[in-house]
Amino acid sequence: MPRYRIGGGEPTLHPDFVDICKRVAAETRLAVTFTTHGHRLTPQLAKRLKGSVHFARISVDGVGRTYEEQRGRRFDSLLRGVEAIASVSPFGINVVVNERTVVELDASAELAQEIGASELLLLPQQATGKVAGLDSVVGQALQQWVCNYKGKVRLAVSEAGASGLPTCDPLPDEQGLQAYAHIDASGMLRASSYAPVGAQIGDTGVLSALRRLKNTFEIKRETQT
Repeated sequence: MPRYRIGGGEPTLHPDFVDICKRVAAETRLAVTFTTHGHRLTPQLAKRLKGSVHFARISVDGVGRTYEEQRGRRFDSLLRGVEAIASVSPFGINVVVNERTVVELDASAELAQEIGASELLLLPQQATGKVAGLDSVVGQALQQWVCNYKGKVRLAVSEAGASGLPTCDPLPDEQGLQAYAHIDASGMLRASSYAPVGAQIGDTGVLSALRRLKNTFEIKRETQT
């Protein structure tokens, strides 16, 4: 089923967040998913979302003290948020993999199983203006951990960080822009949230922007060859 994914910033801060989820669920055939830090997920909010959300992702970078140092929030507050969303929909946890969290992947996988997560999504840290990408040492440690993983929770990885990892393609005909696109708050459509090139969504709509972006990549590939 195609998905309507809501990311952030923190989507639960939007005053119309619940109404957006309800409208998409009621008026389209899209599965509603969202990514959250989890600390605003109260039993009251969960009750309002029930029936309108199909999957949630909780950002959990490290466990216990590591999480609190990385995120600046209490770990027990996170667990209360997870408990709330578990009453609404299936959920997974996301881990940004870097030099701090790679050594806690075993603990993260154990946590995922304990709290009932259906997926552990690995997000190898990508270079931005504020942080560096993974170095070779952390990258090799991640590859070794994935290859030796025996846990029960399903592993997934971001497309941008999948290089060198054993992956399978469940939808081989839907790759790149055919499988996923990112729209930021300014209305710019990109291949991913990290992509430097994008197409502005104008009066002609999302599909037109998608075609223009696809043409940009095709021209770039032809120029390189």
